[in-house]
Amino acid sequence: MSKHIFYLLLIISMLFTSCIPTQDLIYLQKKSTSDLETGISAVVAKPYRLQTNDVLSISIKAIDPKLVAIFSTTNQGEAGKSESGLYFDGFTVDDHGNIRMPVLGELNVIGYTLDEVRVRIEKQLLEDYFKKEANIFVIVKLAGFKYTINGEIGSTGTKTLFQENVTIMEAIANAGDITITGNRKAVTIIRKSPTGVEMHDLDLTDIKVMNSPYFYLQPNDYIYVKPLKQKTWGTGKTGIESLGTFITVLSLATTTFFLLFKN
Repeated sequence: MSKHIFYLLLIISMLFTSCIPTQDLIYLQKKSTSDLETGISAVVAKPYRLQTNDVLSISIKAIDPKLVAIFSTTNQGEAGKSESGLYFDGFTVDDHGNIRMPVLGELNVIGYTLDEVRVRIEKQLLEDYFKKEANIFVIVKLAGFKYTINGEIGSTGTKTLFQENVTIMEAIANAGDITITGNRKAVTIIRKSPTGVEMHDLDLTDIKVMNSPYFYLQPNDYIYVKPLKQKTWGTGKTGIESLGTFITVLSLATTTFFLLFKN
């Protein structure tokens, strides 16, 4: 009887240790009473400062479109706003931090925000080419918000979103969500900065992650989702899968025993 109890306890312990707890799968949990009492407010995204290889979409408008036609590349109309169109017709920041625009020539933009680039272009146009009566209107945007995601995720690779700000939650949702074997408590953000490369782990199961400066992504961020130890063990993600693994191993061991010692 004691052996039966021992084996039963062994099976139960395997089920509990190998299957993935619900707490490891739920996003943005309030893990303490202080979280219930204190409101969580997301950190405001800091303005992005341009880096090399960024691609800009720049549109210049005026009362008379013919006046500003020479300042634009081809296909800068609405038909040229596709991802591929922006890549070929946009303005790429070169290794020296410059973009080359028709008529205006080279303009250094490295380290500038999009709004600062817009102001500089408007100022140069009004100083050298137009009067205020022309009503010059300049729009400067990134040619898509690009990031790369890898690891335990539904769809890996480089993704592009056409919006100003992107949170880590939006990026993961856009990539098909983290798989059941992905570690939501340690999602790594790798980010280039003027001083080098920064790496930071986010616990997406904790609502306090919304206070992190990494909650809002920056263009060209790399996201890596680590696997849970359950995947390494290979015992199963759920109790049923773990039970099936245990029965298979037990059956194999029993068969091997009888084959070796049947005589």
